[in-house]
Amino acid sequence: MATPATVSVVIPAMNEAAAIGDVVRGLRSVADWHEIIVVDDGSTDGTAAVAGEAGARVIRHPYNKGNGAAVKTGIRAATGEHLLIIDADGQHQPADAVRLVEKLGEYDLVVGARSSETQANTIRRLGNEVLNRLASYLTEHPIPDLTSGFRAARLDCLREFLPLLPNGFSTPTTTTLCFLRAGYNVAFEPIKAKQRVGTPSKIRLSTDGPKFLLIMLRVMTIFSPLRVFLPVAGVFFAAGALYAAWTIATRHDVTDSSVLLILLAVVIVLVGLVSEQVSAQRIDGRR
Repeated sequence: MATPATVSVVIPAMNEAAAIGDVVRGLRSVADWHEIIVVDDGSTDGTAAVAGEAGARVIRHPYNKGNGAAVKTGIRAATGEHLLIIDADGQHQPADAVRLVEKLGEYDLVVGARSSETQANTIRRLGNEVLNRLASYLTEHPIPDLTSGFRAARLDCLREFLPLLPNGFSTPTTTTLCFLRAGYNVAFEPIKAKQRVGTPSKIRLSTDGPKFLLIMLRVMTIFSPLRVFLPVAGVFFAAGALYAAWTIATRHDVTDSSVLLILLAVVIVLVGLVSEQVSAQRIDGRR
């Protein structure tokens, strides 16, 4: 079991001066952490000064790079054995941070899974539910909260996937999928998130939802390509077979379109098999 003394806390922050001080002080009040790092991602409202006064080590980006870039900066700068990532907006309770850390050792990644009633609104809840179900299918593991940014992990495991982490808001999605498909132990610890302090969430389902889907597909084609290729091939094969059956029954022949659809399905399966072999060699070589 990990202890807070081995944990570097990383808090990515942009224009969170209204909340960051309470977040840092709250964390310091519940445990003696190895260090608390606030990565100020180009804030213009004094976030860095408030965080420093509260007792955090502050690293500043000269301009806004994105939440993921801030997390990566914190991962590179951390000196603890384990890492805790927590949002700067005051949603997460410091006591929950200790609960997440206590599960490290048995688990390599522990995610704070928010209950549905504590998420922003109905549309966001529905959108997250769709993402959770799709991710659960792709990873063959139940995922109750794919996008939660509140998580604790072994630092060496996180650094293993550093090149795959995007600079935007999908770092939680990527890390969860990477840990699961790489065979690490992942746990989801139930938490209750509070109402955020300060500016509203910068994530928009209409614009960021498709990005999350692309991130999931990109990660899955790296770690488990057949989970993506086989369903696509199945759709084309079914379409070609059904169309062929219909033309045989009605016209007593098989059209070129049917043959092409079935051949396309075969090609997709073959590409998927090659990708699966490349993926296996990549993972084995890394380990």
